[in-house]
This record gives sequence, structure tokens and C-alpha cells, in this order.
Amino acid sequence: MEEDQQTILDLVKELVNRLLSQNPQSPKPPISNTNPNSPDFQNSLRYAIRILSSRLTPSIAPDAAAISESIKRGLATQGKSSQALTFSELYNKFASKTGSGSINNKWAVLYLLKIISEDKKIAQNAPNPSPLLSNLGLNELDLSSESRVSHNFKRGEKDYDNGVLFVSKDPENLREIAFREFVNLIKEENEVSEEVLVRDVLYACQGIDGKYVKFDANVDGYVLLDSIKVPRGTRVMVRKLCELGWLFRKVKGYISESMDRFTAEDVGTVGQAFCAALQNELLDYYKLLAVLEAQAMNPIPLVSETASSGNYLSLRRLLVWFAEPIVKMRLMAVLVDKCRVLRGGAMAGAIHLHAQHGDPLVNEFMRSLLRCVCSPLFEMVRSWVLEGQLEDIFAEFFVVGQPVKAEALWREGYRLHAGMLPSFISQPLAQRILRTGKSINFLRVCCDDRGWADATTEAAAAAGTTTRRGSLGYGETDALETLVVEAAKRIDKHLLDVMYTRYKFKEHCLAIKRYLLLGQGDFVQYLMDIVGQELSEPANTISSFQLAGLLESAIRSSNAQYDDRDILDRLRVKMMPHGTGDRGWDVFSLEYDARVPLDTVFTESVMARYLRIFNFLWKLRRVEHALIGAWKTMKPNCITSHSFTKLQHAVKLHLLSTLRRCQVLWNQMNHFVTNLQYYIMFEVLEVSWSNFSNEMEVARDLDDLLAAHDKYLHSIVEKSLLGERSQSLYKSLFVLFDLILRFRSHADRLYEGIYELQTRTRASSLSSQDKNRSRRQTRDKSSEPGSWLNDGRKALEERAGEFLQNMGQELEAISKEYTVLLEGFLSQLPVQQHVDLKFLFFRLDFAEFYSRLHPGS
Repeated sequence: MEEDQQTILDLVKELVNRLLSQNPQSPKPPISNTNPNSPDFQNSLRYAIRILSSRLTPSIAPDAAAISESIKRGLATQGKSSQALTFSELYNKFASKTGSGSINNKWAVLYLLKIISEDKKIAQNAPNPSPLLSNLGLNELDLSSESRVSHNFKRGEKDYDNGVLFVSKDPENLREIAFREFVNLIKEENEVSEEVLVRDVLYACQGIDGKYVKFDANVDGYVLLDSIKVPRGTRVMVRKLCELGWLFRKVKGYISESMDRFTAEDVGTVGQAFCAALQNELLDYYKLLAVLEAQAMNPIPLVSETASSGNYLSLRRLLVWFAEPIVKMRLMAVLVDKCRVLRGGAMAGAIHLHAQHGDPLVNEFMRSLLRCVCSPLFEMVRSWVLEGQLEDIFAEFFVVGQPVKAEALWREGYRLHAGMLPSFISQPLAQRILRTGKSINFLRVCCDDRGWADATTEAAAAAGTTTRRGSLGYGETDALETLVVEAAKRIDKHLLDVMYTRYKFKEHCLAIKRYLLLGQGDFVQYLMDIVGQELSEPANTISSFQLAGLLESAIRSSNAQYDDRDILDRLRVKMMPHGTGDRGWDVFSLEYDARVPLDTVFTESVMARYLRIFNFLWKLRRVEHALIGAWKTMKPNCITSHSFTKLQHAVKLHLLSTLRRCQVLWNQMNHFVTNLQYYIMFEVLEVSWSNFSNEMEVARDLDDLLAAHDKYLHSIVEKSLLGERSQSLYKSLFVLFDLILRFRSHADRLYEGIYELQTRTRASSLSSQDKNRSRRQTRDKSSEPGSWLNDGRKALEERAGEFLQNMGQELEAISKEYTVLLEGFLSQLPVQQHVDLKFLFFRLDFAEFYSRLHPGS
């Protein structure tokens, strides 16, 4: 260690010796200057050791590469390119050398060489250069003596070179005199000392009026009294410094106002957190002011010890100290103005917008502020997503709940409040958050299930977080999204499992299709057979209990008896509101009792749409049943038509013509009804059910299930001519149905008359014994007024001709009306927007019969 110190001392002596020997203007010979025992050498050596031992450091970053680049640039600008290249090569060797014998602090060596080079250049231009720190103009290095003015100063004369004051010995104390003159000049221009102004500024920054700096309501700020005489620059500086006090006053006022309204709903937990964050920042601000007040008590270090010293803290120093606090206080004041009328998520979103800043100071400040402000909001999200609890006393959360019945919990119980959605939470993420908490509440309230708790624990573990409070915060949006995604995936899967397994949702959907949409053929046919007689009566005379018994008989007599008893118990008879002229067919319907939680899907409006579809399908089945009944009536009479051989030829032709017209009209109607029913049952109901079944399999949550069911129901309504755009077709179709039912009544009348005619004709050809027996059999019918059996054969033929003529005319009128209505119905099908309705036209006019019949249309 001692050897190293001796080596350093020898090197310093060698450096001083060389510097003294290179001084061409020294009044003493070089030999005497470089003598180690000479006073000049000893003074220079002591001065050099003092400089090297001091703690002064250069005001630059210790970067060797930057200093080398500066040296090379300097050489290049002086036109010394070759020297710059040489220096570059030497520096590369110097920088690459490592290990023993290398220099660790390379940048300091380069910096020293650069300073010495600059001093040498300055010394060449100075009036009296010195080998050591020539830019200070030192000639004699007697460091123990007092400083004095250079030898060029002559009794009060001042010598400047390029704006630099050369300092040397001052036997006349000229520097002290000049400083006192400066102090007196300052006192003449200022009635108030800077120390007092600094104190008042510090008071103003705390919102307190000082002696000379007070708050002026007219200008809305702290100002220096006009009666005080100070320079304009000082007044402007005080006003600039007091801006911090004005900002502090605004922020402090907002906090106090919010605390006074603490119990009111318009503050809320997010507002309270915002006030707490502001208060924490003000605590740091108070600490700064305490430090500044302490520094204001320290004296200013002066060159002259006899001069009076003021406080260390000046107005200009305050500007430096307040540079960072004023930026933060401006931000807080802006946030206070922005958030004064906001609360909850809207407040957090407004503050978040100001965090998008390129300044690292502002960005970090806003992030620390937002971590405190958003903590209540993130706690609400955590509680909602993992527990289904809506902890929102002051209506600050973007999920809003309202009291509803259990069946409306999913659709109407909760919704998003867009005004409270902060901008750092996207709309899809907010929808997922809403659905996750809603699923938990649906499981808890409607399904009476607690299995969601295990799902939320697994989701928190999968997301790398916990279910404890405070596990989420601002800046962790990715973690929040991961937690929500994992929780939603598990809870939605559990919810669908409960709906499918425990509550048998698919089985209930199939039951509605089989019974309300008349997909169970044997059940529907048997029910229509046994209730037909009852439903033909006036609606106000029909007993619902009797119809319920008939429904139970239809179930027991068909394959429906093998269905689950819970499903069959939900199927009931419903009589719709009716008027005085309505028949049982017009008001009869079936309903399905969908209980909680199935009524979330099968709501009242949904069941009303199912009822509308049932009424349409029931009317279609009734028309089909009427045509089948007409065929049963027509077929045996046609077979026994040979009994009319004894009638007159004209009557016989008339009879055959009427029968043929009736048969042709029945065939046309049957063709229309059969194809329409095939289209409804297979191309509408079965295709829609198949699509619905596929969508049920891929549904990920209850919203997907509801959307699939709504799509299924909408598809049936639109394809079955029940939509809003098909109202004209729907009306035309029901007019056709009524006409077909009217045809059934005419066909029944026709064949009843033919039956009477057949009976009378057969009776006229019997023997007397047979006649007597026939009279006894037909006594009841012959007693009716206007009966054909009371007339003779001629009168019989006249009555038969008249009857057949009337029936033929009525059938002809029905045929024409049916043709017109059918053509109108068919003409509307090709222009319908739904493509399946165009295929219905293709089925009905497969042979292009109607197209050829009216090519113009």
C-alpha cells in the first residue's frame, strides 16, 4: 500500500515538473522552477495534491466512449484528421487492454488529458498564462496567502478578458466592497427581502395567506400585494411559484367536499379511494414542504465572511424544487375537475385516459394513483365473477341488478351499465363478466345448486390467482381476463350439465315438439277422433274437465303412455278466450307447464308463440281429419251406386255428374292439404329440430342455448307462414281451410240425400212383405216433413233432380271459389323472401298444372 502511494507521489511530482518546465513566460529560469526544493515547485506540488485529493467530480457521465468521440470530433473540426485517426487507433488499444497493468478508470484518464489540452490552449491566449489552471489566471501559487486581483488590476481598475474576471490578491478588499454595493442595490429595489418572500410562498403552497402573498378571489390565485415594491421579475416568479398553492387549494377543497358528502350515494367507494389516493400524494407534498421550510433556516454560503447572509432557499431554488410537484399537482387538479361529476367505473375510466402519457414521471404517477382508485372496482369484479355477489351499495359497478321473479332472472335480472364501464375493460370482457356472475346467481337461485363453488376455485387456480380479496388490481388486465375466461368456461359448462342432466332440458324440448307441435302422430289422431264430437259443440257449453279426461284417454291409448310421468303431468288442456259464436274447435289448445328453471327458456312469450303454432297445426290437422271423414262417407256410397239403375237417365246423369264434381274437388283439396302438411311436418319442423339439436350440442353457455332455441322457434314461425311478412299468405290459407270445412259439410249433406234416395229407391222395388218391413224401418224418417219417402216415384225423381241440381250448383260455386283462392295463394309463394316457401310452391305445382292453367300469372 505504501509503495503504491509513493509511486503515485512520484508520478505527480513528474507531472508538476514537466508543467513548470514548459512555462516559457515564467520570470524565473526553468532550472530553478523544476528544482524539487524550490518554493514554486513545492507550491505547485501542494496545489496539485490538493486538487487530486478533493471530492470534486466533473459534471458529466463517466462514459469513456463519449469522451473519445468528443476528442476525435475536436481534432477533426480543427483539420487534424490524421491525428484523429492516430488517436482512434491508440484509444482502441488502450480500451482493449485488460488484466494486470491495465487502468480501470479509463474515462477519468481521457477526461484529464482533455482538460489539460484545453487548459494549454487557453493558456496560450491568456495575458499571463500559468502552467496550472491557466484559465484562472494564477501567476504565483502561494495558496496560503489571500486571494487577490491580478497584477493587471490597478487600484480600483477592473480587468476582464472575454467576460472572465481574473482573480488574484486583493490588498484593497475590492471584492468585498463590490459585494456590499451589490447588496445595497438589491435592498434599494426590494422593500421585502427574498427570505420573507420565500416564507410567504411556502405558506401559499399550503393554502395559507402570508404577510405579502395573499389569495385574490378576483384573479382566482395567490398574488403579491401591489403595494409592495419588488422587481417585475420577482413578481412574475412569485406568481409562478404560487400556482402550486392554487392547485393545492383546489385539490384539498375537493377532498374536503367529498369527505363531507361521504355518506351520500354520489361519492361512492371509488370516489373515496380517489380521495384517499389524493390524500396520500398530499402527504408526500407536505413532507417536501417540511424539508423546504427546514432548508429556509440555513444561511447562504458567501465568499465574504463579514457580509450578512440570508436564507439558503431562494425563489430560484424553489422553482427547481417545485418542478416535479407542480406537474403532479396539475394532474391532480385536472383529475379533480374531470371527476367532480363522475363516480364508479366512469371515474376510473376518466382517470385511466390521463394515464396514456409518454412522460415516464406522469405515467408512473398515474399508475400508482389508479392502483388505489381501481381497487374497489376490481374487488367488485372479483366478488361478482367468483361469488356471484353484487357488492355495489352506491351503484358504481358496470353490472346492474334489479329485483325480478325467478323465471326472469337470466333475461332481466342483470344488465350492463355502459356509462359505468371503464375504458380499460373491453366490451366483450364486460359481457363475459356479466354472464359469469349471472350464471352463478342462476345456479344458486333457480337451480338450487352449489357446485359452482368448486368451479370458481378451479378457475382461480388455473388463472394463477386466488379467491381472496385484493388478488386483482389495476395494470393486471391480462390476469383479470384470464380469470374471467377460466371461470366462465367452467361455470357455463357446469350450468349446462345441470340443465341437461338434472332438469332434462332436451327431453322437455322433445316433449313440446311431440305434443304441442303435434309430432306424436298416433296420439294426435286418437285425440282428434275422441274430442271431435265434443269440440263441435258451442265453446261455452264444453267442460274443461271432460276434455282433460279425453286427453288422458288419448295418452293411455297411444305410445305417449311410455313417456316420463313428469313430462305427461305437465301436458294440460287450455281453453282460450271465446265469444258467443265460437265452437270448441276454435278455442281448444294444449299447454305445457315449464317450471323453474325451464321457464327461463320457455317464457310466457315463448309459450304464446308455441300456442300460435299449435293453433295453426291443429287447424291443419282438423282440415285433414275433415277430408278423411269425407272420404269415409264417400267411398261406400260410390260402391253401392249401382242401385240407382232404375232412375231416369237424366237423374242418373245428374247424380253421376255431381258425384264426379265432388270427387274431383275432394282430390284437389286433399292434394293441397297433404302437400302442405308434408311441408310443415318434415321440411319445417323436422329440419328445424335437427338444426336445434346440433346447436344444443355445441352450445357453450346458457346464452347460446337461448339463442339456439329462439332461432329454432323463429325458423318454425317464419317457414309456417306465421311471420310478420307472411300475414297475407296466412290469411289466405285460413280462408282456404274454412272453405274446405264448408266443403265437408256440403259433402255430408250430399251423401245424406243420396242415402235417403238410395233407401227409397230400394224400398220401391221390394215385395209387399219387404215393403211392410221397410215401412216399419223407415217410419221415423218418413214422419219428417219434406221427406222423400212420403212421395211417389215421380215426385221422388223430381225431388232428387232438384236436390242434385242445387248440390251441383253449390259444389260448383265452392270449386270456383277454391280455385280462385288457391291461385291467389300460389301466386304469392314465389315472391316470398324465405326460400323454403318457394319450395312449397314447387311441391304444390310439381306437374305445373296451375302454371299451365293460368300462364299469364
